[in-house]
Amino acid sequence: MRSDRTERLLSGRLDELASTLERPGAPAQPAGRMLELASLATRHAIELHLLSQERATAIWEAAASRHPVLRTAA
Repeated sequence: MRSDRTERLLSGRLDELASTLERPGAPAQPAGRMLELASLATRHAIELHLLSQERATAIWEAAASRHPVLRTAA
């Protein structure tokens, strides 16, 4: 299903961004912009009914629990 693929892509992207942020000396500004774009893509996926708001929230919360750096960078 498209929603399953969208969920996997979003989760993978958040993990990639977190890995970038967790590196020593990672530039905060470009990574912050990438997180902003991931947030925008999430909103678009919700508007296109590829993800529910509840599922999107759960994906972001799960990523933040795996990578606390996402909470401080957001």
